Amino acid sequence: MAKIKLTKVPFAGTPEQAAKLDAKLAELKGVPGALMPALQTAQDIYGYLPIEVQKKVAEALDVSLEEVFGVATFYSQFTLNPRGKYQVSVCMGTACYVKGSGDLLTALANQMGIAAGECTEDGKFSLVDTRCIGCCGLAPVITINDNVYGKLTTADIDGILAQYK
Repeated sequence: MAKIKLTKVPFAGTPEQAAKLDAKLAELKGVPGALMPALQTAQDIYGYLPIEVQKKVAEALDVSLEEVFGVATFYSQFTLNPRGKYQVSVCMGTACYVKGSGDLLTALANQMGIAAGECTEDGKFSLVDTRCIGCCGLAPVITINDNVYGKLTTADIDGILAQYK
């Protein structure tokens, strides 16, 4: 079983976010199959599913926290950690991996001081390892939000990150 790494960034939800989630949870209460739409709404509101939000969903829908956590960790659409302003994704598809994306992931993790799946404490960067993004001709590839960088070496990392600091 994969180890789940949780963020060190403290939860900082707003009253407005809580009110939006409360309204949706009230609407979904008693509806069969409500857990998925509740979690999707919660993630849309907060950007991720911290334990505080998972507890709120469990209580409102009268399901166990274990069930909420199980769904949140089973489906790849959900994340338990906040995403940074800049999401750095490293393609780990076959073409990219063979051409050194593992080294790029290590270099990015070292440069940012976080592991894949984490967010920097200032909320600026998050690091994700992802499957093929369809740019095999540019391997190895990283994306930062909607920007694609290809044919990279570890020597390129500092210059690329500097554009976002």
